[in-house]
Amino acid sequence: MDKAWAPAREPGLPWAAGEYEALRDQVRRFVEKEIKPAADRWEDDGFVPRPILRRMGELGFFGIRYPAKYGGSEMDAVASAVFAEELGRSTYGGVADAMLVQSDMASGYVFHDGTKAQRDRWMPGIVSGEVIAAIAITEPDAGSDIKAIRTRAARDGNCYVLDGTKLYITNGVHADLYCVAAMTDPSAGSNGITMFLVEKGAPGFSVARELDKHGWRSSDTAELVFDGCRIPAENVLGAEGQGFYSMMRNLQNERLVLAAMAIGTAEAAIDITLAWVKARRAFGGVLWDMQAIRHRLAMLSAKVEASRQFLYATAWRMAADEDCMREISMLKALCGELVNEVAYACVQFHGAMGVMRESPIERMARDARILSIAGGATEVMLEVVASMS
Repeated sequence: MDKAWAPAREPGLPWAAGEYEALRDQVRRFVEKEIKPAADRWEDDGFVPRPILRRMGELGFFGIRYPAKYGGSEMDAVASAVFAEELGRSTYGGVADAMLVQSDMASGYVFHDGTKAQRDRWMPGIVSGEVIAAIAITEPDAGSDIKAIRTRAARDGNCYVLDGTKLYITNGVHADLYCVAAMTDPSAGSNGITMFLVEKGAPGFSVARELDKHGWRSSDTAELVFDGCRIPAENVLGAEGQGFYSMMRNLQNERLVLAAMAIGTAEAAIDITLAWVKARRAFGGVLWDMQAIRHRLAMLSAKVEASRQFLYATAWRMAADEDCMREISMLKALCGELVNEVAYACVQFHGAMGVMRESPIERMARDARILSIAGGATEVMLEVVASMS
C-alpha cells in the first residue's frame, strides 16, 4: 500500500505519478528522522514545538498547494492527500493534525479569501512555518452546525468588535494568527457570518485555557475568548456576510486531508499489527496461525485499499477543479469510520498490550476516535450525501 493512486500526466494537470512519489518519499524520510524520535515528548508536552514547524516550512511542506512567490511548490489536491496520508502513517495523530491545520486548513482561508495585502503579509510566514495559524469556528453550542455560531462582530468606526467564545481550537494555544468566524448580521442566518483575521495579542482576545484531550495529545487545543476584541476593519477575511460560503469551500479540502490522514493511520495500524501477530506466541504457535485473525486483517486491508483508491480518485478530480462535495462527504464519513474499525481490531489482536500506553496501537486507537468527529461528524457527512442523492 505504498504507491499513490495517480494516473499518467493529463492535460491541464502538470504533476505526474513520479513527482507525487518523490514528495511521499521526502515526507516519509522526515517522519522517520525528525518526528518519530521526538513525538513521544511532544505528546507529553501537549504541542509540536516551533523549530519542527519551521523545519517543515524550510522543506516546503506547508506550501505544497501555494504559489512560488509565497515559497510554495504549486502542486495540487493529490499532493495534499499524499502529504496527509504519510503524516497519518507516522502513528502520531496530534502531530499530523497540528501540521495539517497549518498546511491545508487555516492557510486556505488566508490564501483563498484574503485580499492581496493580507496574502502578501501572512502567506510567506505561514508557508515558512514562522507564523502558526489556526481556525476558530467551533463554539460551545456550535460544532458541525456552523450556522449556530453565537460569536458577534459589530462595526464600530474603522474597527469591528468581537464578543464570544470559541472551543476545541487546534493550534489555539500557540498560534500567531486566527481565522475567526463571527455573526455580523444575526437576522441573516448563514448569510450573516463573516470571517476575520485576529492576531495574537489583539486587545480583548485571550486564550482562556488549554484543553486536555482523549487523543491527538501532541496538538495544542484551546478555548478562546473575545471580550470586546477590537480589530481593524481591513482584517475582514473576504467580504462581510460571505463567511459561510468561505467555510463550505475550505472545508472540502479539510475533509480530504482528514480522510487521507485516516487512511495513513489505518495502514500503519495494520502493518504494526501484522508484525505483532506474526511474532506473538500463543497456543503452541503464533497468533498469525489462527485463521480468524488472518481473515479479519485481510478484509480490513481490502477495505483500506478500496478506500484509498477512492481517496486518490477524488483528489484527482479536485485537482481538475471538479465539484466533489458529495464524494468528499462520502469519503470523510467512510474513512473516519473505517480507521476506527481498524483500530478496534488492532487493539483486540494485541490483547493486553493493546491498552498499554507503551504500545503505539493504544495511542493510535485514541487518535482514530477523533477522525469520525473532526472536520464534520460522520452523521453530518451522511446527511450531506443524502441531501445530494
